[in-house]
Amino acid sequence: MRSSRRHPLLVPALLCALALLAARPTSADGEPGDGPGDGAGEGISAQVARLYRDAEVATQRYEAGRRDAEVQRAQAERYEGLLERERREIAALHEDLGRIARAQYRSGGGLPLTAQIILADTPDQLMRGRQVFSQAQLAVNNAIDKSRRAEARLRADQAKARSAWQALERHNTELTVLKQEIDDKLEQARRQLQGQADVSVAAGSCRGAVRLDQPPVDGTRAWVAPVESYELSAGFGSGGARWAHRHTGQDFAVPIGTPVRAVGAGRVVRVSCGGAFGIEVVVQHPGGYYTQYAHLAAVTVDQGERVLAGQWVGQSGTSGNSTGPHLHFEVRVTPEMGSALDPLPWLAERGVQVR
Repeated sequence: MRSSRRHPLLVPALLCALALLAARPTSADGEPGDGPGDGAGEGISAQVARLYRDAEVATQRYEAGRRDAEVQRAQAERYEGLLERERREIAALHEDLGRIARAQYRSGGGLPLTAQIILADTPDQLMRGRQVFSQAQLAVNNAIDKSRRAEARLRADQAKARSAWQALERHNTELTVLKQEIDDKLEQARRQLQGQADVSVAAGSCRGAVRLDQPPVDGTRAWVAPVESYELSAGFGSGGARWAHRHTGQDFAVPIGTPVRAVGAGRVVRVSCGGAFGIEVVVQHPGGYYTQYAHLAAVTVDQGERVLAGQWVGQSGTSGNSTGPHLHFEVRVTPEMGSALDPLPWLAERGVQVR
């Protein structure tokens, strides 16, 4: 019989291995998950979150460029309107100049200087006529020069405005292309993320929490909506062929990968990846209430973890009994289904208006 002393590290090594296995995240059914650091799943989740941020930045840049373009368009139209008005004034001035010229001719102002000398009765008459003519001619010439300078200046301003507008159009086109590229990448990443979620649901085992780089939580708000931007779809108590009785929560229509937030501080009491709700998270809040976040594509918390209001608990998806991407949100008095109440008045009582 061999002595155990020949392997002094065997027992401690086995104990460490057992401890590591026991520490792995589990689903609601007690099956082991993949842990928070498991490569591809976390990579796709992080990629989707990053692409959402990139798309938001690109959209903001696009909107800023569009607003600048509208301002520039209005300025160009003002230039064109001013130019048109100046042209009308110049046309009126030319008409006045024609009348002046005709009047001068009738009064002798248009006669050659030799004829004026011959026809003048006195030298004083000749000088007065020439002085009036010179002053009138000088005023006419000045008015013409002024009008021509103004028209040239306005044409130059119009050209500058048109050039600036064309540059903004090119800029907006570039931003649109950039945004479309991000949207295309995001759509591809969404499909991959949902594909992994479907695999987890089919296996009934969660991959484990993915740790995403999320923005700081606003500590001044005790309660928030479960998603930031959304459209409301199926409401509490509504009927539908996909529900046994009545709809037990409020659906928020959002794209796959949208960050889902804990509506209030609490503790994660369930992370499950099988059944009609697909991938779901249930959070217990002070006061005996529970909130459920279902049909997720990924979870960002582990069972037993404490969360703050606004902290991400997952990414939306269309896992489980779902016809399209959305978040199914419930408020319950127990962690189990069948104890749900209308979540919108419940949120409104806590200062969160959902419309």
